[in-house]
Amino acid sequence: MYAVIETGAKQYQVKEGDVIKVEKLQAEVGEGISFDKVLLVSDDNGIKAGKPILEGAKVEAEVLEQGKAKKVIVFRYRAKKNYRKKNGHRQPYTKVKIKSIAY
Repeated sequence: MYAVIETGAKQYQVKEGDVIKVEKLQAEVGEGISFDKVLLVSDDNGIKAGKPILEGAKVEAEVLEQGKAKKVIVFRYRAKKNYRKKNGHRQPYTKVKIKSIAY
């Protein structure tokens, strides 16, 4: 059984027991959260898809970690204009473990 959820303007295919990194969520470590934007659920009976969200479907998860990703260098320049700008960026994320998929 798997589901497709949407969070942080991205879509993730998840199964029970999966550990995924999503955009930062306002939740404490160890806290349970639920994803209500379920787009698709697949089980033994077939595939059920929403238009666009599947009503009554819910994915429960537990927050494992709040962190920052590795640094990405953002370098901008304009040719022949003596303009150079170098910045680093670390995107915050939330690591969650999928507990259950309910429909």
